[in-house]
Amino acid sequence: MKEKVLEKFAEIFGNTDGVKAYFAPGRVNLIGEHTDYNGGHVFPCALTIGTYGAARKREDNKLRFYSMNFEKLGVIESSLEELQPDKGADWTNYPKGVIWAFGERGMKVPCGMDLLLCGNIPNGSGLSSSASVEVLTGFILRDMFGFEVTNQDLALIGQFSENKYNGVNCGIMDQFAIAMGKKDHAIFLDTADLSYTYAPVLLEGAKIVIACSNKKRGLGDSKYNERRSECEEALAELQKVKEIRTLGELSEQEFEESKDAIGSSVRVRRARHAVYENQRTVKAVQALKENDITLFGQLMNASHVSLRDDYEVTGIELDTLVEEAWNVEGVIGSRMTGAGFGGCTVSIVKDQAIPAFIEKVGTAYQEKIGYAADFYVVEIGGGPTVL
Repeated sequence: MKEKVLEKFAEIFGNTDGVKAYFAPGRVNLIGEHTDYNGGHVFPCALTIGTYGAARKREDNKLRFYSMNFEKLGVIESSLEELQPDKGADWTNYPKGVIWAFGERGMKVPCGMDLLLCGNIPNGSGLSSSASVEVLTGFILRDMFGFEVTNQDLALIGQFSENKYNGVNCGIMDQFAIAMGKKDHAIFLDTADLSYTYAPVLLEGAKIVIACSNKKRGLGDSKYNERRSECEEALAELQKVKEIRTLGELSEQEFEESKDAIGSSVRVRRARHAVYENQRTVKAVQALKENDITLFGQLMNASHVSLRDDYEVTGIELDTLVEEAWNVEGVIGSRMTGAGFGGCTVSIVKDQAIPAFIEKVGTAYQEKIGYAADFYVVEIGGGPTVL
């Protein structure tokens, strides 16, 4: 991939003098969905697929962007004077947002750059192609201009840019998992205070398989912000009867004892998902530590049911992929992953069952939905790096 992006860089921008190549991973969340903005725990891991980039400084203030994933758009030009969101800027709003966010933190980028990207994360799949681009951009800026920021800072800057520049009210999980990724480990992250531990994911005789529904979804225009505000309202109602800062502080029992304070049945369901999903995530990590992969899979399945029934973010595409997966022998667990409303499922599948899994789930999906799903057998990789 390094050769491929450098070759394309030379073709688009004239030569490769002074160019460096970089990589930032995508991520998948194994369990703990829609808990990250509710002060709960998440359990994501970085993947070996992600975003490759080639970049170099310019003598002027021009910003020139090119994506091998959107070749029809050609080179999109901007400048350091034009750092405001613009629909016409398309995907370049993500790197521009990060450049802007660095400036907001007192790290003004001193000159323009040429940046070429190539991702092998499926677009709109929910494997965090946007967060991958954000962390990659931040990593490049740090390397290029010597800014003193940690990888954790890169995650926070990426989230800040997505919230404030791109208007998506996302939590910290995606950027954190990408910036802090560690090979063969998932990150058990408490989103309330950003304390985290690495947990080894040793799936002896099994692999992580991602099924992409190919139903496109945009986070900003999905019901993501609506779910977030429903949880905030439920929290405000619970705070009248309980001293809590987040839904993630409640046990299942405490929630059941105080849920009558919530004024609508819809908000009860939303809050119940946030509380129970957080507890499932804690139990899942414990199960992994005890090498109980069967329990881990059962908790993944229960997570999907809650996302389908209480949080209502799955939809027919994701439900079909998961419910068909549950019927295949050798599937340890399967659930939707990401924001929902399209995107992907994540399954843990025994090695010998993977071909049958792809064939059976793929055929059933095509018949029911009318178009194909794509399948990726993935490995857990590390964080951003210079190639």
